[in-house]
Amino acid sequence: MPQPFIVTAKLPPNIHGWADALRRKHFPPERNHLHAHVTMFHAFAPSLLDELRDFLPQIAREYAPPEARITGLMDLGKGTAIRLESPELLALRAMIAEHFHGSLTDQDLHEPRPHITIQNKVTRKEAQSLQADLASIIEPRRFHFPALELHRYLGGPWETVKTIPFRGSARP
Repeated sequence: MPQPFIVTAKLPPNIHGWADALRRKHFPPERNHLHAHVTMFHAFAPSLLDELRDFLPQIAREYAPPEARITGLMDLGKGTAIRLESPELLALRAMIAEHFHGSLTDQDLHEPRPHITIQNKVTRKEAQSLQADLASIIEPRRFHFPALELHRYLGGPWETVKTIPFRGSARP
């Protein structure tokens, strides 16, 4: 069965390194196949690859890197994430969603909550414990997403297909 495509917002190196270290430390190692990331879309059909390869660069050429802010932790129930606010990224996501209207999965039709997962698929008690431990060290920070990334899902790990840097000056 053909594997779907995932679209993420690339983290800048300093935020990526910090969040990835937290993920390596707290994510169950047998399930941690990925680096820290911000998912924009979970599953595009393989038949949309050519259109994704054409449309995502159009967005990135026109728009400046979207600003974001770390605002604290997000409780995932059986996991923990770093909560992000990024109206600009959400506006770009809405443009992409509009372009691919009718092709989105149920999961990608839901209102997005930008975050970086650092722990998942643990017990509720483990998640609450980590949230208590990290609450005092997660401080607000501003940053810009430098690029969009297109990945192929490989049943656990992902294969990066294309990184598309933002090069424009417009704000969504």
